[in-house]
Amino acid sequence: MKTEYSSKSLVIILHEIYGINDHIQFYHDVWINEGFDVLIPNLLHRESFTYAEEEKAYQYFMNEIEFNTSLQEVKEIVKNNRDMYEQIYIIGFSIGATIAWLSSECEVDGIIAYYGSRIRNVVEIEPNCPTLLFFSNEKSFDVQDLAMQLRTKEKSVVEIIDAEHGFMNPFYKTYNASECHKCMETSIDFLKQLEERRGI
Repeated sequence: MKTEYSSKSLVIILHEIYGINDHIQFYHDVWINEGFDVLIPNLLHRESFTYAEEEKAYQYFMNEIEFNTSLQEVKEIVKNNRDMYEQIYIIGFSIGATIAWLSSECEVDGIIAYYGSRIRNVVEIEPNCPTLLFFSNEKSFDVQDLAMQLRTKEKSVVEIIDAEHGFMNPFYKTYNASECHKCMETSIDFLKQLEERRGI
């Protein structure tokens, strides 16, 4: 877990199945440069997996960690930091994005989720805070149908990106620089607008 204290707003970044790796450290620096404090919990409680260990990483998360365990950990982190910050935002990638979506019922101020494909299993969630959801092309389910369901939520904005799962990761084979940059601009604007609304 890594954090720095200097801002009134905290960004909690939730990693993919691989753990805290080059991808997550990259976005740590991005959000620090945008003026936010950043905290990265190690939900795996071990060293990161390599990209070549994708299946091993997936099985480890699903069998040893699971979504509910990670959700409870994130809830505890939010609770422990709530009094120190005026705003707490959660940003997640892939499995971390689904955990972020689950966390939207907690006492947080904004959620950004990148290609959280498992959100399709928990569409009944009603976010208590503004949520920005990005979905990529997926082979395992109908993204358009999921987006239609999620757009009925009062506080959810859904974007479908014409790119592959993992397109936000500069170190991964499916990285799409142009779409990544567009999504980052949208993401930064999203949080900055939330900050402005609250006079931060």
